[in-house]
Amino acid sequence: MRISEGVVDRGFRALNAVHRAVVTLTRGRLGSRAMGMEVIELITLGRRSGRAHRTMLTVPVVDGDSLVLVASKGGDDRDPDWLANLRREPTVQVVRRGETGEWRARLATPEECDVLWPRVVAAYRAYDRYRRRASRDVPLVLCEPSPPA
Repeated sequence: MRISEGVVDRGFRALNAVHRAVVTLTRGRLGSRAMGMEVIELITLGRRSGRAHRTMLTVPVVDGDSLVLVASKGGDDRDPDWLANLRREPTVQVVRRGETGEWRARLATPEECDVLWPRVVAAYRAYDRYRRRASRDVPLVLCEPSPPA
């Protein structure tokens, strides 16, 4: 039996809301790490609504000042909504270790992906399964801090 996309999407949203609530209620004492990786809250502007959308994401690799995000959606054949949002508006907010800052998000180049994917998989092996299961290329996204104005 195949689970409908709507059910999967509602499940992801519910899990995300619970995770965000745990991090907020415990002031980061719980939920700020998952499977050995740092967890951030990514805030994008909805590409249709213009409203802020909040997503809890793991960061398998920190490369200098850049945070590497994996747009895997658990191996789903569809891109996550947050990816479509940041493609439209790459200025995002990141809540990291209790601090909120403005960041710029961009897709990693193919050359960067060649270097970063082995590091991503070393941090969390399931990303390799997600990548093989999806019928699409799973993008890596680099979030880089915006310089102060």
